Amino acid sequence: MKTRFILINTSHAGNVGAAARAMKVMGFDDLVLVAPRWPDVLQRDETIQRASGATDVLEKARIVATLDDALDGVTYLCATAMTPRDFGPPTFTPREHLGTIAASPHSVAFLFGSERFGMSNDDVYRCHAALTIPTDPAFGSLNLAAAIQVIAYEWRTALGGFPGSPRPAPVEGLADAQAVAGMLAHWERALVDVRFLDPAAPKKLMPRLNQLFNRAQLTPEEIHILRGVAKAMSEAAAGVKR
Repeated sequence: MKTRFILINTSHAGNVGAAARAMKVMGFDDLVLVAPRWPDVLQRDETIQRASGATDVLEKARIVATLDDALDGVTYLCATAMTPRDFGPPTFTPREHLGTIAASPHSVAFLFGSERFGMSNDDVYRCHAALTIPTDPAFGSLNLAAAIQVIAYEWRTALGGFPGSPRPAPVEGLADAQAVAGMLAHWERALVDVRFLDPAAPKKLMPRLNQLFNRAQLTPEEIHILRGVAKAMSEAAAGVKR
């Protein structure tokens, strides 16, 4: 699915760079600027610095004179506007609406107005939907780049998202069940020594610790550390000086 981010009359160069960064981390790279304040905004130092490595998005970005020039190939437009217009398109939060168009054949563009004036009514009226980010009603002002990041995240989530980073397997492997059981027995003796565990009324303490350590997926080295802790507890209870 084609996705484009269109910034209209952007006045701060840093926001263009930050927008490129926000797009890139969510896997998008089609950026179009409509009549920005600075004709050379894509090459300005502040833009490049705020992009934080997303220079490939800046290099691919285009600057055009009108919104019409930015809409080639786009079939579905989403405005980003805090205030619904009387005669404008229906207004939704990103999460409630983007899922409905993620499975469509549309090429989607997200439109963002200038930092000073937001989106004009004429631009909003051209859109199929208006997206409003549900912020605190007492303080709803979002920086342009922050708004782009939210929309980019919600759109990527609607498209299926990226897989999370799995927990890397320990290089040394996991401790076997016998080692875990031996460590638990050692801990049980130590907990009795420090009077945390009453052997006459143990309740469910040891089964719960067993489950806790199973979830931790301990390595042999971690078993060794935990046995050292248990040994220190028993020695402390016996008054042994280290």
